[in-house]
Amino acid sequence: MSVRPHPGGLPLGDSGLPVIVLVGGATGTGKSTVGTEVAHRLGIRRVTSTDFVRETMRAFLSREFMPSIHYSSFEVPGENGLGGAVEGFVDQTRNVLIGVKALIERALQERWSLVLEGVHLVPGMLAPVEGATVVHCVLAIEDEELHESHFWVRDEASGGLRPVQKYLDALPDIRLIQDFIVDQARRSSVPVVENTDIEQAIETVIGLVHTRAGRTSAART
Repeated sequence: MSVRPHPGGLPLGDSGLPVIVLVGGATGTGKSTVGTEVAHRLGIRRVTSTDFVRETMRAFLSREFMPSIHYSSFEVPGENGLGGAVEGFVDQTRNVLIGVKALIERALQERWSLVLEGVHLVPGMLAPVEGATVVHCVLAIEDEELHESHFWVRDEASGGLRPVQKYLDALPDIRLIQDFIVDQARRSSVPVVENTDIEQAIETVIGLVHTRAGRTSAART
């Protein structure tokens, strides 16, 4: 079952429901690249990230009121400055998911299809989404050297706007967060897509959308 383009450009499939594609994964696993390309190939016009949600929340919520959202996902200190990277990340994720929930609810109200990518899309922490064909997956890179190379590629592509050394220094914590996200995905039966080849990862995610759209349409007939 393939996802057919809606006349307005939105792939709704035979079910008539909007499609919500959620691409999670740790920093540097290729979420933005995969998410953007999946949206392009499926004709989904709306693509955004949980980092954009976090930045928006930062504009309205002070560091004193909600400190965790004012850090990078791998730099959040635990409660009272204690605890490790995972504890701080979980605290930030709980807060960012408040904004993510509002974003998804708006998409459902307007019947938008949407690709949403971001580190905060942790399986088991995101509330269930009703009224859409929902595909949730997590990208991962098991090989540490390959993971590291993604930061060099991203640095070159951004013209140095994302200082590579910051990410390389934090790579041990980033990979701890990856371990946590992957473990959550497996506990929640959310597919983990190993991103060793970007084209293969894109095709895998698109395949997940096709499969879920087919199941949704069959269930509604």
